[in-house]
Amino acid sequence: MAQYITVEKENNIAIVTLNRPPLNVLSKQVFHELHLAFQELKDDLEVVAVLVTGAGDKAFAAGADIKEFPQLMGNPNMKQNVRNSHIALNFIDEFPKPTIAVLNGLTFGGGCELALACDIRIADEHAKIGLPEIKLGLFPGGGGTQRLPRLVGEAKAKELMFTGDPISAQEAEKIGLVNRIVPSGEGLTSAKELAKRISRHSLQALSRIKKSVDEGLNQSLAEGIELEAALFAEIFQTEDIKEGVQAFLEKRKPVFQHR
Repeated sequence: MAQYITVEKENNIAIVTLNRPPLNVLSKQVFHELHLAFQELKDDLEVVAVLVTGAGDKAFAAGADIKEFPQLMGNPNMKQNVRNSHIALNFIDEFPKPTIAVLNGLTFGGGCELALACDIRIADEHAKIGLPEIKLGLFPGGGGTQRLPRLVGEAKAKELMFTGDPISAQEAEKIGLVNRIVPSGEGLTSAKELAKRISRHSLQALSRIKKSVDEGLNQSLAEGIELEAALFAEIFQTEDIKEGVQAFLEKRKPVFQHR
């Protein structure tokens, strides 16, 4: 049984909550439990979209557990320890279902990197977001130096990491780090509404949209177009495309089975 992660399901939506008060800091155990939770949700045929949030209203996740840092200094297995956290974050990044991070407070360091691994970010208006690692004499080691520039551009990403200063939800929306801001306390409700709209659609198509975008961004345009064509050909072999077309012809809403 998980110690720091809870998973709830509402219809076709799963809600993964970090529950490590007071600030939901990320430890090795938390990363391990996150990985296990997403592995189970990947194979759950009833789940189409996944929300990730933090318990309470103070923090989504206020960074890594600094109490674990002393044992990492001089550790000959340091690189493997870093890779272990990457395993969980990469799994979430490549998860074949839409993911939405609900930033309901402080979103610092590893918490920011977890949010970056999700597809969409919704922020409560009181949220603060940043990568403050430079203030400890280190730098983001959970994919932040790679995912943030891809999202907001090289110059802005470097500014945030060079200074370590947090930004407001409003500034985060302005630079494209979050998709939308909602009044404090309404983030989860807003995310559920968005996830409900998303989960009405075929997971066969949703997963291919995600794959085409994510993999295509790391390829040339020509290679990306070729990938899109291959995935588009695949979708025409699914049961859901048959249902979608038939429903259109019959002027009714489709009932997708995600097959």
